[in-house]
Amino acid sequence: MTQTQASQQRGIQLTPAALEQVKFLRDKQDKDLCLRVGVRQGGCSGMSYMMDFEDNSKITPQDEVFEYDGFNIVCDRKSLLYLYGLVLDYSNAMIGGGFQFTNPNANQTCGCGKSFGV
Repeated sequence: MTQTQASQQRGIQLTPAALEQVKFLRDKQDKDLCLRVGVRQGGCSGMSYMMDFEDNSKITPQDEVFEYDGFNIVCDRKSLLYLYGLVLDYSNAMIGGGFQFTNPNANQTCGCGKSFGV
C-alpha cells in the first residue's frame, strides 16, 4: 500500500496488486465505474462474497465508500458488518490465482476462499 493508504483506516483494504487489477478491468469497460463489494447468503460456508462493477450514480447514502487513488470501493453497511477489515488481494499465479479475500471476521472459510462463516 502507498503511504497515504496505510495511514488511513479503511473498512475494506486493497493491496497494490488488487487495485491495479480492478483498475485494469474497469478501464476495459470504458466507463467510470466503482467496485461494489458485499456478502450474500449461500456458498459452502454460509455466506459468499460478491464483487462487481457498478455505475457511480448507484451509490446510495446507505453505502460506505472507500477511495483509492480516484477509484471507489463501495459496500452497503449491512455487508460491512461482516467485511470490516477485509483485505482484497490479487495474484496472477496459474494455480490459485485471482482475487483473494482475507476476512478477519470469518470463523471458517471454504477451500476455494469465496465463502465464509461467522
